[in-house]
Amino acid sequence: MRFFIDTAKIEDIRTAADQGLIDGVTTNPTLLSREGGDWRDRAKEILEVVKGPVSLEVVAEDAAGMILQAHDLKKMGDNVVVKIPMTPEGLKAVKTLSSEGIDTNVTLIFSPLQALLAAKAGGTYVSPFIGRLDAIAENGMSLVEDIRTIFDNYGFTAKILVASVRHPMHVLEAALIGADVATVPFAVLQQFVHHPLTDKGLASFLGDWKKLTGGKW
Repeated sequence: MRFFIDTAKIEDIRTAADQGLIDGVTTNPTLLSREGGDWRDRAKEILEVVKGPVSLEVVAEDAAGMILQAHDLKKMGDNVVVKIPMTPEGLKAVKTLSSEGIDTNVTLIFSPLQALLAAKAGGTYVSPFIGRLDAIAENGMSLVEDIRTIFDNYGFTAKILVASVRHPMHVLEAALIGADVATVPFAVLQQFVHHPLTDKGLASFLGDWKKLTGGKW
């Protein structure tokens, strides 16, 4: 499974990249607005730090506008993935962009049939938003299971990019199902590293080393 980091905060992206934990980045207008400043400058900085896929989102609501903005975004870097909303106009844009060889990430997917349509239109990634489903008492992980089954049944090559991740169990369950990518907030990503027994074991080893050598190497 590949990990993307879901943020526009350059400090967190650099830290995760230095740790070797991320393969790409996903952003959206909300994440960019939180950081302020010129969004284009921030996007370009992210593209310099991360060589893997970086999702940047269009904001037009019609297919022609989405395609125009997609072409503009692609000028920023070869690794730009254009994020397109799951709408009738979005599907038109995905079909055209796919025919042009432009990678897309179809976002705001909440049903298996939406994912099926996104894959048929030629989407490179489909992004089921599991946390938002859990928040309204629906089972987000069941959506991932259904999409995996449909894609395997019919040989779709679109990658399942699990989004709206709220905690490490979301990622573990998605990995067991066979999702291709999880895009994860920085705080959740850091939770993967820690376990109380790891911390306890390390403290014990270091304590014994201090007794043995006084803490010297």
